[in-house]
Amino acid sequence: MPKSASDKTERFNIRIRPAQKAMIARAAALSHKDMTDFILDRVLPEAEAVIKAVETTEVTERDFKRILDLLEHPPKPNAKLRAAIAALPNAI
Repeated sequence: MPKSASDKTERFNIRIRPAQKAMIARAAALSHKDMTDFILDRVLPEAEAVIKAVETTEVTERDFKRILDLLEHPPKPNAKLRAAIAALPNAI
């Protein structure tokens, strides 16, 4: 069922060649969708994948356990860390 105009809150304009628009319109029609739904169905999953790839770091279960262990039992500061802390300004 097509979405009503009241469901849409933003407008997004792009400039494309007439042949590109015709191809998208044809693919949308063959998919029984309007161009907006056709484009969003393809673009939004890709946008989510890009964001996930940039904002997510995946680690192995072994590494995750090591990270948790280090957070719960941090190592004592060594000489280099103490020197770096001492070199910090009093107010950050």
